[in-house]
Amino acid sequence: MTYLGTHLPSSAGFYKMGRAALEMGANTLQCFVRNPRGARAKALKPDDLEKLRVLMEENQFGPIVVHSPYIMNPCSKDEGIRALAARMMSEDLALMEYLPGNYYNFHPGSHTGQGLETGCKQIAEMLDSVVKPDQKTTVLLETMSGKGSEVGGRFEELRRIIDLTACGNRLGVCLDTCHVSDAGYDIAGNLDGVLEEFDKILGLDRLKAVHINDSMNPCGSHKDRHAKIGEGTIGTEAIVRVITHPAMKGLPFLLETPNDEAGHKEEIAMLRREIGEITNG
Repeated sequence: MTYLGTHLPSSAGFYKMGRAALEMGANTLQCFVRNPRGARAKALKPDDLEKLRVLMEENQFGPIVVHSPYIMNPCSKDEGIRALAARMMSEDLALMEYLPGNYYNFHPGSHTGQGLETGCKQIAEMLDSVVKPDQKTTVLLETMSGKGSEVGGRFEELRRIIDLTACGNRLGVCLDTCHVSDAGYDIAGNLDGVLEEFDKILGLDRLKAVHINDSMNPCGSHKDRHAKIGEGTIGTEAIVRVITHPAMKGLPFLLETPNDEAGHKEEIAMLRREIGEITNG
């Protein structure tokens, strides 16, 4: 079974979000639990989260991903911004204990001129301050496009962060197809080579989720502009190769393409046709 889904708004409630995923032919999903461009968190309703957990179990969902807000920057030179990042992640991870066994994904951030090594150290320090030994959620560092002072554009940078932490055994990686292509990894022309490099530096056992996005820009552009599947420089065939690669078996694949829910439903159906898998969604 292939776990395909997309990013859904949780404002209507987590159970309704799960129902919406099913109607789209999805069997996984990604969401925010607070304003993606602010700090305000959504009201916690344990019964709603429990209904979602039961729905996922009954419908054989794969692991789901909660995405951190975009404003989170654990390696800002501003101490207040770093403190806010730690508070938000700590609160989000506490909420996720109501949905055990899933993933929390975040962008490593931008070092804002402090230098890569300082940025990696600050990210590691935040992770060690919020990741608990007994938590049931795996925290994922996302691969980035490497624009500006962004951390995470190279696999080695994510490895450095992990190596600097004491909580490394509770960390994983989310690979974004647009980001890695824009960062210079040729997933369209040499997927095996990219995955071999990932395995050598990070270990494929750390790969826990994949964002499947086409890219508006060529490989190595460092731009981070997502495109609909088949309308970018990566292409449908390469995306299907990612989804069906043996190293990716069992992972949740999540669309973040510039589409509405109807468009994402069509993309999910198209991808299932391409991989030869039919669902009742």
